[in-house]
Amino acid sequence: MRALVDTNVILDYVLERQPFHPDAEKIVLLVAAKDIVGYLSSITPINVYYTGRKLKGREHSLKEVRRLVRLFEIVTADKQVLQNAFDLEFPDYEDAVQCASAISESLEAIVTRDTSDFEKSPIPIFSPAAFIEFLNTNDQ
Repeated sequence: MRALVDTNVILDYVLERQPFHPDAEKIVLLVAAKDIVGYLSSITPINVYYTGRKLKGREHSLKEVRRLVRLFEIVTADKQVLQNAFDLEFPDYEDAVQCASAISESLEAIVTRDTSDFEKSPIPIFSPAAFIEFLNTNDQ
């Protein structure tokens, strides 16, 4: 399974935000174990560094961003992707960019806590818990 993991899920993992951290950690561990191929939007490491630096410090944030870039594939947000994001008519442009990036890579799923913001996605959307359940159900 090739899935884009939304920035909010990655921030839940890196910042250990409760009660979301356990499911976010499970997804990162699935990627690390190569049970799934995880993708991040090219804006995610930047957002993780920016937010994490303020809350956990520069060194912690750099360490986590290095790990993310090593573990995950990165989808691009080039000019075409940025233009295609407008056509999705999402309420949030950043979410539209992540979805358009996932579409450009022909990914099979998007994992996000903001499932309602992705209602117009042509790619299946899962909350972290629903994604883990989906994988467990379809693994058997």
